[in-house]
Amino acid sequence: MPSAGSAAPRRTLRRMALCEVCGNDYSMSFEVHAQGAVHVFDCFACAIHCMAPVCEHCEVQVIGQGVEVQGHWYCGAHCARAEGRVGVVDRA
Repeated sequence: MPSAGSAAPRRTLRRMALCEVCGNDYSMSFEVHAQGAVHVFDCFACAIHCMAPVCEHCEVQVIGQGVEVQGHWYCGAHCARAEGRVGVVDRA
């Protein structure tokens, strides 16, 4: 017990970084730096949910390689061709 006139040590609570998708306050959150912005996530699922492009044909999130054609994202060549893009092939 501190004596009168002496200050008790103060505990400083530091706030952990909040996930920008789910708001979770997690000690092992991480940052993703992309296109000049910094994003904070608590798991890869939230990072994917926020940052993965969406196929413009079937609307699935593109987690793998995907195909970009003239600024449009598709999960694969089959979806790009279904949207009328020509000459698009998947890489093997």
